[in-house]
Amino acid sequence: MALNSMYENLMGLPLFNGVSYNRISEIVGGTRLAFLKFLPGEKIVLAGDPCTRLMFVIGGKVRLSIRNSSDRFIVSQTLEAPSVISPDFLFGRNTLFPASVTAIDTVSIMEIEKNDFISIIRSDEVCLFNYLNFISTNAQKAIDGVVALTSGSLEERIAFWIIALTQRDAKDIVLACRQRDLYSLFGVQRSSFINTLDSMKERGLIDYGPTEIRVISRNDLRSILLKSPD
Repeated sequence: MALNSMYENLMGLPLFNGVSYNRISEIVGGTRLAFLKFLPGEKIVLAGDPCTRLMFVIGGKVRLSIRNSSDRFIVSQTLEAPSVISPDFLFGRNTLFPASVTAIDTVSIMEIEKNDFISIIRSDEVCLFNYLNFISTNAQKAIDGVVALTSGSLEERIAFWIIALTQRDAKDIVLACRQRDLYSLFGVQRSSFINTLDSMKERGLIDYGPTEIRVISRNDLRSILLKSPD
């Protein structure tokens, strides 16, 4: 990848939003970076691996999959460059990657170790603000979601599950689960569940079949739950 192209990809990341080209050059020049290549189908991360570094997708596409222990519930999503994999798990009580990550095509990954990232946000207010804004927004999203789960409509509860388990820039989102497991999970009758899915499908939010829900527009789905962008 050409150096200029890499810098442009980094400047397109939310964590580096507003950082100048010259400052990006300084960060790249003064930080220990690891550049890795993965071929189509290769595993990049396994769910449960320690999150000890930030992993930036600077070329290609990756597929993230979050699943429960029985594999009866799976949420998958695609991220493409420029993007970052699960950056909100670098700190906190749970510092394990929540998803397994697989290369879709030839993928370029840039890694920054945790200590080096701490040095960056200590020395650059823009990067610090971007990171704090990212993790704060995710925390606020969780509060909105809890409210939806306890008092919201079934449509809001479905939206929360999908929004909470996917990143803002995710594409091709698929929730794989048998319908009877889902309507049992939400504590509703099958007829109510299907009627809600039909309504969401008619409005172009999702498509669905017996074993999966496919998100057509995450932004439109998000608007059901959130008053402001996540």
